[in-house]
Amino acid sequence: MAKAVGVGGIFLKAKDPKGLAAWYAAHLGIPMGEGGTLAFDGPSSAGMTVFAHFPTDTAYFGDGGQQSLVNFRVDDLDGLLAQLAAAGVRVDPKREDYEYGRFAWIWDPEGNRVELWEPPAAV
Repeated sequence: MAKAVGVGGIFLKAKDPKGLAAWYAAHLGIPMGEGGTLAFDGPSSAGMTVFAHFPTDTAYFGDGGQQSLVNFRVDDLDGLLAQLAAAGVRVDPKREDYEYGRFAWIWDPEGNRVELWEPPAAV
């Protein structure tokens, strides 16, 4: 059965995303990468967890007033999406593919948009 295997990221809206990221980097020692993204890069078997800030007017979290977005790392994106659709879960038809993985979105029963991320296969 396809399943979530960890949290891939936590995303928060911020009035000053770059400034807030710099604060977390400076005060909590979270490594900052290009574009102001903060990331803990764990053992290769666990993968990385991202902690990032988005502008308050972002549409990335979906419609409405959702203030945060949870990203779950999954082991089989297509398999999980098929399972979720079969169970009646609302699935966004949009997909995004990058060198760092594949992404899709669903909504939980309370209307929260949730991001699913399948990292690329280990080489």
